[in-house]
Amino acid sequence: MSVSNLSWQSLGDDDQPTGPHPGDWLAAQSGLAVELAGAALAVGRLEARLSLMDDKSRAGATRRMALIEIEEMLRAQGTPLSREEIGLDAMAARAGTDLQAMAQARWALRRLEGQSDPARLRDFLALHRAEDRADPAWSPRPSGGDFDAAAADFLEAMERLSRLHPLARAPASRMLWRLADLSPEGAAIEGAVWAARDMARATPSLAFLPLGRHGRAIWADGGPPDRRLSRHLAAVAQGASDACRLLDRIADWAEAARQASAAIKGQNPARIIAALAAHPVLHTAQVEELAQISRDTAERLLSRMRRMGLVREITGARRFRLWAAGL
Repeated sequence: MSVSNLSWQSLGDDDQPTGPHPGDWLAAQSGLAVELAGAALAVGRLEARLSLMDDKSRAGATRRMALIEIEEMLRAQGTPLSREEIGLDAMAARAGTDLQAMAQARWALRRLEGQSDPARLRDFLALHRAEDRADPAWSPRPSGGDFDAAAADFLEAMERLSRLHPLARAPASRMLWRLADLSPEGAAIEGAVWAARDMARATPSLAFLPLGRHGRAIWADGGPPDRRLSRHLAAVAQGASDACRLLDRIADWAEAARQASAAIKGQNPARIIAALAAHPVLHTAQVEELAQISRDTAERLLSRMRRMGLVREITGARRFRLWAAGL
């Protein structure tokens, strides 16, 4: 059944819509102008912080926020993975990792970092006609022409909500996504990722809008538009503020780590600190490249800085080790 029929069709004499009606959401937005302004201000502060970073640092901060976001999304849909697990590559993944959840996490990480256009849903969801049902763990979802029709109806319904502020469209988009059956059961993360990207349309320095732990209260929210939008805007403001505090923690760690390692001769510790401040997880080889030091120097200094409590090794392995700031 199409989204158009599900979402805009009247039920009869009461003339009540079955899904998000544009007028209801516009009225809710008007009544929550103060809350919307507060959420926009918090998002603006976060974007301003990121806009001052160079490209590499901004990409690292985006990945750091994305790992947290995906951890919370997966927890909300009942397939928990830690942000550290999500940061590991396939060779370093832990033996007990939920492979299906990890596949979702890898897809979500690429999308939250800005890959693929949300308006091209087949590409956004990494679908191809011959592969729509290739993985039974992700079924059922519409396939072939049925998916294309559902996607077109979803995007048309979203266009009818274009008068809403980008931050205010997300609760309706999550409802429409479920009505369209664009995702199979157990993949609620897909609609949440799409909404996170859609909210960031007007923020050039943000690839997505982070909600963090506050998203768990609203990703599967219900109720009338005014209540849903109020809870959503609160989550947006809190999520953006938490992201700013995370950036503050990284800056504070970097300064404290530089002071603690000042007794070590040379600039190599500071270079390692700068690399780990800009990237949430790094292989030893990546530390070597980013800090422009030898492999032996990287391994020696990372081990010393770990003993000092300045950095963390998150695999517990002797080979293919991964390093993170000691936050």
